[in-house]
Amino acid sequence: MKKILLVLALIAAAGAAGWWYGLPEKLGWQHAQNDAFALYGNVDIRQVSLGFRVSGRIAELAVDEGDVVKSGAVLAKLDAQPFQYAERAADANVAALRATLDKLKAGARPTEIAQARAVYNESLADLKNAELGYDRAAQLRPQGTISEANLDQATAAKAMAAARADAANEALKLLEEGSRAEDIAAADAQLKGAEAALATARTSLEDATLRAPNDGVILSRVRETGAIVSPADTVFVLSLVEPVWIRAYVAEPDLGRIHPGTKVKVTSDTRPNDAYDGVVGFISPVAEFTPKSVETPELRTDLVYRLRVVIDKPGPDLRQGMPVTVRLASDMAGTK
Repeated sequence: MKKILLVLALIAAAGAAGWWYGLPEKLGWQHAQNDAFALYGNVDIRQVSLGFRVSGRIAELAVDEGDVVKSGAVLAKLDAQPFQYAERAADANVAALRATLDKLKAGARPTEIAQARAVYNESLADLKNAELGYDRAAQLRPQGTISEANLDQATAAKAMAAARADAANEALKLLEEGSRAEDIAAADAQLKGAEAALATARTSLEDATLRAPNDGVILSRVRETGAIVSPADTVFVLSLVEPVWIRAYVAEPDLGRIHPGTKVKVTSDTRPNDAYDGVVGFISPVAEFTPKSVETPELRTDLVYRLRVVIDKPGPDLRQGMPVTVRLASDMAGTK
């Protein structure tokens, strides 16, 4: 009986040991004590929701779902007429304000200065004539030849002539001095504001054309020709060709075997004999529970560390969510 119990105990111990050493394989990696080291993850491809930065009516859609596009390729266009009108209006406003500024900087023309000088000389002649009239009236009044009212009129005429001469003289000085620095500065500021408005109008006109930001594949065509869209509306969903990442998880005992910059080989079920070169680009500093999508319910409470593998020159067979195997490049040296 004792021998039977001893045999059962040995069998139980062997089973427990086998379960423990098989645990890492259930988690998607092999134990660090093994020479071979593998992680299991999924392909992670970035997607971009594309839309216009301005509102308008879609006039043209150049691509459809499944089309491969290059960076800068035209994907769609809005009705550009409203933006063209806005650009023309802004351009005309800039031209008008620039002409005003140039006029202020140039000052008065020589003919304008000559005209002002002639007016001033004319006012001086009127003043001299008014002074002569006043002198005669002042001499005749004591003799009673003219009335007091006539003397008053001569006095007023002299004063008005002197005032007109002073005004003409100041007007001539203004033309000769040119524009005030403050007026030039104000006109320059108005011109810069108009130029900014013109740049905004031109940017809006350019934004009426939607271009691909990167190489990729059109996943979804959300809008159709004739639709009215705003900057918040998605027109296309683009799947980027690069970068392609692998999202995997590593247990704490195996953290010492990898680090950022470690070279790895990535294979998929589609092409198990053709490995892609990759580099570990990121290892999370924070532990997390094993994701439900990759582990059994019994092991979900185990803590793992998320890492990212960047694929060098990914191929078209790597698709979003595809399961892949990640191995150390040193472990696969000499193998295909």
